[in-house]
Amino acid sequence: MNADLSKPLAIMLMGPTASGKTALAVELVRRFPCDIISVDSAMVYRGMDIGTAKPGPEILAVAPHRLIDILDPAESYSAGRFRRDARAAMAEITARGRIPLLVGGTMLYFRVLQQGLAELPTADAHVRAELDARAARLGWPALHQELARVDPAAAARIHANDPQRIQRALEVFYLTGRPMSELQAAASVQDRMYRFVKLAVSPSSRALLHARIEQRFRAMMAAGLLAEVAGLHRRGDLTRAHASMRSVGYRQLWEHLDGACDLPTAVQRGIVATRRYAKRQMTWLHTESGVRWFDSNAPHMAPDVCAHVASALSARV
Repeated sequence: MNADLSKPLAIMLMGPTASGKTALAVELVRRFPCDIISVDSAMVYRGMDIGTAKPGPEILAVAPHRLIDILDPAESYSAGRFRRDARAAMAEITARGRIPLLVGGTMLYFRVLQQGLAELPTADAHVRAELDARAARLGWPALHQELARVDPAAAARIHANDPQRIQRALEVFYLTGRPMSELQAAASVQDRMYRFVKLAVSPSSRALLHARIEQRFRAMMAAGLLAEVAGLHRRGDLTRAHASMRSVGYRQLWEHLDGACDLPTAVQRGIVATRRYAKRQMTWLHTESGVRWFDSNAPHMAPDVCAHVASALSARV
């Protein structure tokens, strides 16, 4: 007997933003005994609905999502907390004889779910303030170059325009004297509790993906995204430093509301930032092993995915 086939099944449905993951997840819930767990670092926040493309009441009625609307935007959420929350949800779903369906685009969360997470030091306000001051003086690309000297592996994974992750990697190095990538590699242990079926959906060309991203962002604006961000802006307890407000779309519109740019500029910046985010998602996905890719623009994409999942289910002992 193949020992892997005796493990409970869990499905990972991954893909860049605007690739059609939610609609496909609903179809899988209709066809199979699946329960959805959201793998999205922005959907965890209440009141951030339009800009995160959070499923609406009509979708949630058919396919409830765990791990959405669990935090206020002033709170922080980490990959480690996600791993604990997701594994608890997976255990509950499996105990009921159903299949965890993990859906989203936060690739780091998929990684830590499978491989664990290094015991990294907690955030240090003094170190972060120093890094922020240096970034204001030199620019984040310069700090990315510094990261490349002290932790080449982390720098290779982190984009030069990703201040949050550059700051964290340098912070860990300064607090521990060891590269973050080294600490993470030492803690990397493949999950042995589940048999993961990994699915990735994306348009077949970058041009198609870019067109979908722009179309969706403009649809979000028409649906009231600016008013949503303005409501968060008026609260008074949120700033651009909060992780929630660094989400793509929110950050650019927040800058507009702060008077840093006009609205058309903010919208264009939001579209560009979303495209860059999608590129990073694709880079992560291409390093993930054992993934079955599907073209989200193919006419028979959903039936093909369902056939693949049915095959995986039939292989269970």
